[in-house]
Amino acid sequence: MTTTDANATAGLEPATVPPTPEADDLTGSFSAISAAEPGGLDRDRIEQLLLGRWAKERREGRRNAKNPELHKLENISMEEHRERVLGQLKILVDLGQVQKAFPKRFGGEDNHGGNIATFTEMVSADPSLQIKAGVQWGLFGAAILHLGTESHHERFLPDALNLNVPGAFAMTEIGHGSDVSSLATTATYQPETDEFEIHTPFKAAWKEFLGNAALHGKAAVVFGQLITHGVNHGVHAFYVPIRDGAGDFLPGVGGEDDGYKGGLNGIDNGRLHFDRVRIPRTNLLNRYGSVDESGAYSSPIESPGRRFFTMIGTLVQGRVSLAMAGAAASAVGLSGAITYGNQRRQFNAGSDTEEEVLMDYQLHQRRLIDRLARTYADTFAANELLEKFDSVFSGEADTDDDRQELETLAAAIKPLTTWNALDTLQESREACGGAGYIAKNRFTSLRADLDIYVTFEGDNNVLLQLVGKRLLSDYSKDLTNLSIGALSRYVRGQATEAMVNRSGLRRMVQSVQDAGSERKSASWFKDTDVQRALLEDRVRTKTAAVAQALMPVAKKSPAEQAATFNDHQTDLIDAARNHGELLEWEAFTRAVESIDDDHTRRIMTWLRNLFALRVIEDDLGWFLETGRISPQRARTLRSYINRLAARLRPHAQDLVDAFGYEPEHLRMEVASGEEAARQDEAAEYFRRLRASGEAPVHEKTLRQRRR
Repeated sequence: MTTTDANATAGLEPATVPPTPEADDLTGSFSAISAAEPGGLDRDRIEQLLLGRWAKERREGRRNAKNPELHKLENISMEEHRERVLGQLKILVDLGQVQKAFPKRFGGEDNHGGNIATFTEMVSADPSLQIKAGVQWGLFGAAILHLGTESHHERFLPDALNLNVPGAFAMTEIGHGSDVSSLATTATYQPETDEFEIHTPFKAAWKEFLGNAALHGKAAVVFGQLITHGVNHGVHAFYVPIRDGAGDFLPGVGGEDDGYKGGLNGIDNGRLHFDRVRIPRTNLLNRYGSVDESGAYSSPIESPGRRFFTMIGTLVQGRVSLAMAGAAASAVGLSGAITYGNQRRQFNAGSDTEEEVLMDYQLHQRRLIDRLARTYADTFAANELLEKFDSVFSGEADTDDDRQELETLAAAIKPLTTWNALDTLQESREACGGAGYIAKNRFTSLRADLDIYVTFEGDNNVLLQLVGKRLLSDYSKDLTNLSIGALSRYVRGQATEAMVNRSGLRRMVQSVQDAGSERKSASWFKDTDVQRALLEDRVRTKTAAVAQALMPVAKKSPAEQAATFNDHQTDLIDAARNHGELLEWEAFTRAVESIDDDHTRRIMTWLRNLFALRVIEDDLGWFLETGRISPQRARTLRSYINRLAARLRPHAQDLVDAFGYEPEHLRMEVASGEEAARQDEAAEYFRRLRASGEAPVHEKTLRQRRR
């Protein structure tokens, strides 16, 4: 079988790469500035921004990730991979890398942000290691820490931290994944023995997809409905031993191995079920709900709904970790693909003797530099999410509003970075042609491992629905502050004068006064205030449309309300995704504004503009339909984006190198320099052949001479 080369650009002329202008105007005259010359990019500053507040911890994680003993081996069996990853966890314990988020009395640092920053970097070593470590210390251990009290910490945390007790996080059931409040597992208090009885009454109640459940786990934090004196007090967490020292299930506990999966085969995922298993009453992790010896239930949070969401909210760090890891995986993929694209040559487009570099083709630029801009946005947004997470969990800003904001932010950013990672890894694979499909270049392996990131720790679409509901709630609060006249205008129409004035869109909805000038359109699109207003108004208007559709059924039956909501569910998720993109644009803009060096800030502004305009281009139909962008402007958008990508092309290598990943992290032949060496060898061979005068004459040349 013959594999085609990278980008199927046969016969295409390479994109002309205009030099950098003195001013940020893509339509004027140009004067060249090379990144290698004085005035080049301040790569150290960019790297610092990308690493974020916990740069020290991320570098520490990267030093660990360079250790070959922590690297994924592509050619081993599932059984070997599982044992290798368990051994890798022990290496992390020996390195003292697992306690950062835990209290100082357990050898920790109470450093919640630094902990996630460190473990993010394990994705470059082996995603199975990152996730199994997350199960052990980010879920099992964290549940003990955040849902338990002092007695639980003293009894259970030491063995969880030193890996004497590998643990499972038993929340998901076969019958209920995202709908945690409807779990069917029960934990019924038995006052005569002062015990809880853990029971999965039917197969759909079995716990499913649990890391450490199939083989290594000795205990589990099990989530089930707490029942005492015939009253169901909702989902609570219980510490339940599941295996003895020999690795056999304890009486009443059973399970199954999920076996070989589409990825992450270093993790022993499996099912657990419980047949009236008794545990001490004191194994209830009772920070938010307690049962005394008589069976009386008490909680510091009176509302069952608020109690449930407070309890579940303490486990948000899994989503934060996946958001960070998704951005990191995209950076790894692009580091390989862009490096290869800067070395690989294909097709004689502009020279009889020299083939063109792949990155000089417009199509290649749009495939990779567009995604480079998006990965920067992912990274900056994930960094800000991590800061919010740390402020809540450190107690610096830990009000109910802060926790809700954290949960909404995580639910908005995690879907984007993980979906984008799959897209970026796939496009990077394809951009490297047949080489991208070879296992040693890791694209296919990384994509397979990250595939599950979009549906665990919250299915991405379900998370966006949570964001959408928060948008509706905020919209409803805004309406309560409006006059009756303003309310009626909201309900009646779209893009009314009130909305135009409020959102700063007056300049945008003007149609054609200056649309005939491409220069003016380019200046308009690159304006920060215009980008902000377009992206903000899109979220506001789409949210308002859903809210207006729901208003007429607000006082009708639950069935009618549910049916109407379902009719507009896709629209709401669309608005929520747009909200996530707005958050990413804002994070990117804040990062750009923090740069002091003029040239670096200019290049980063171009990259931010590319991200913003690609987001707008993807939804251009909506902007045209609602009159936010005129048809005249819309016709200039693609050509402007093409020029932006071409303008960024000379800086693409510096921009991926700023991620800071070294050869030991990438472990990709396409990024090793081997392709450049092959190209140099071939070029030198043909140069000498031409110089020798012994090169064969091409048949087409002979035919031309005979004419």
